[in-house]
Amino acid sequence: MGFGVIEQDPHQHYHALDWGIIRTSQKDSEASRLAQLQEAMQELIRQTKPDMASIEKLFFFRNAKTLMPVSQARGVILVTFYQAGLSYVEYTPMQVKLNMTGYGRSSKTDIQQMVQQLLNMEEPVKSDDAADALAIALSCAFEQQSTSLLAARF
Repeated sequence: MGFGVIEQDPHQHYHALDWGIIRTSQKDSEASRLAQLQEAMQELIRQTKPDMASIEKLFFFRNAKTLMPVSQARGVILVTFYQAGLSYVEYTPMQVKLNMTGYGRSSKTDIQQMVQQLLNMEEPVKSDDAADALAIALSCAFEQQSTSLLAARF
């Protein structure tokens, strides 16, 4: 799962505080992997203290084999947001692309470049999932006017 944490400074500029991937071992049981995901998200929330959260909305899935695990992981993240007292907003990939580039069919490279530019980063984020999570956080920041955001992307 990709994650991104951003904040807005008093001059209305956004900065990436943290981003990356939360990975679990395929050798572990489903329950163990979900617990690990929850623990990692709880720790991330404790460390970064976001004002709000956002998450990718699942609306269509090509691979039926991954639909259930992704749905379960997403449910764990939503419960974690709830337990932390974070309100959240959901965005479809098309909404994020529109917010980032003005075009709903933008490429991954386009999104990575916009994330890099908007967050004033020296290099683009290498992981698609982490870059998408930062784009989801930015989408939420633009619409919700929050100053500190955590986003999750599957």
